[in-house]
Amino acid sequence: MKVTPSNGPSRRDFVRQVLGVGGCLSFARLAFSQPARKLAVSSPKLGPGAISPEDDRLLNDLEKANFQYFWEQTNPKTGLVKDRCNVHVNDKGIVGSIAATGFGLTALCIGEKRGFVSRAAAQERALATLRCLWARLPNHRGFFYHWANVNTGERVWDAEVSSVDTTILLCGVLACREYFPTEEIQELADEIFDRVEWTWLSEDTALLPHGWTPEMGFLPYRWDNYSELMMMYLLGLGSDSYPLRDETWEAWKRLTFEYDGLRYIGSFAPLFVHQYSQAWFDFRGKRDKYADYFQNSVSATDVHRRFCLELAKQFPSYSEDLWGITASDSANGYVIWGGPPAVGPIDGTIVPSASAGSLPFLPQPVMRVLRTIKDRYPSAWNKYGFVNAFNPLTKWYDTDVIGIDTGITLLMAENVRTGFVWEIFMKNEAAQRGMQRAGFKKYKT
Repeated sequence: MKVTPSNGPSRRDFVRQVLGVGGCLSFARLAFSQPARKLAVSSPKLGPGAISPEDDRLLNDLEKANFQYFWEQTNPKTGLVKDRCNVHVNDKGIVGSIAATGFGLTALCIGEKRGFVSRAAAQERALATLRCLWARLPNHRGFFYHWANVNTGERVWDAEVSSVDTTILLCGVLACREYFPTEEIQELADEIFDRVEWTWLSEDTALLPHGWTPEMGFLPYRWDNYSELMMMYLLGLGSDSYPLRDETWEAWKRLTFEYDGLRYIGSFAPLFVHQYSQAWFDFRGKRDKYADYFQNSVSATDVHRRFCLELAKQFPSYSEDLWGITASDSANGYVIWGGPPAVGPIDGTIVPSASAGSLPFLPQPVMRVLRTIKDRYPSAWNKYGFVNAFNPLTKWYDTDVIGIDTGITLLMAENVRTGFVWEIFMKNEAAQRGMQRAGFKKYKT
């Protein structure tokens, strides 16, 4: 399936288009018609011993480099993080992303834990960010504009008030609340979270809108298919002040796909949709009445790996040593690509965050990829870790690092090593309450 790349700045533009494409449904219907099969990929054992000491050192170097992005490409007065940065020039861009800022707040917790920054400096940065979010950054009913000027907080690009990007920001806010338990940080975090009017989003629908603009009102797109939406619905269910109704968790579709004998819940979307919610929410050993979503992401990641190996017939760059495609830069601009089924003009490009974002799901296969990139493709490495994308076949290397892709790499690297982000985030009563109201229960895998 060929999808025309979006001209807009948001990867969500693609999802709005592709979920409405009727031609995609044949793939899903095929999956529904197949007899159920037992998942062939077992859940990994994480924590100490999950990876070798050599791999642990590589991940430590990667995390340290990733952290530097969030430390250096953030305005220390506002705490807002740049959406992207060209690593080959003195990048003076001013466009910040509230989603990148959510990853950046979580990066402060990781950076202090790992000794990349002092506790005093990390707390000071976290406090500056929360003060800006509470009193300075424009919001509507508690939801923030997707893009903002990192220096002033002003809206840029006629950005929408974004439901999912606000959610990612809130995940970072709540992570800091638990890791930096000073009175002001906790109070600000609670006020920022409690101000969000989830009931405004769901006033006349159980399916949450993608966003709102003062010029047009609500966007016509709904979060109605499995994707990174889980974190949004769970935080809304966990709200004390404006909680979503229980039925919102039941409202969105969980399409079943099958590839190479593996069945999983998925979307016609890139690999990142299986990763983002699980960077903060710990789904291990838990399930609702539909699925074990951690195991589901294990299967979806392995399916993507197998899909890339099949593509090696056309693009010999793909192998067990080198795979992974998700929304990213390309030699021809920003592209939404992935699969299966094949989405976007796939051309042999490798996206390091595609595999790195799945580190907890397939630790050994992903480490094999990350070692290969680091050892064989030195131009793919820079002071902030891996470039956003590169193509071994054409020898094209991106000049940019993108905040959210650097962020998912950092958080999942820490989670595979220690489970640290899961540990601190799941201390939040809102996260616990959301999963309880959605019907999650522990079980033996």
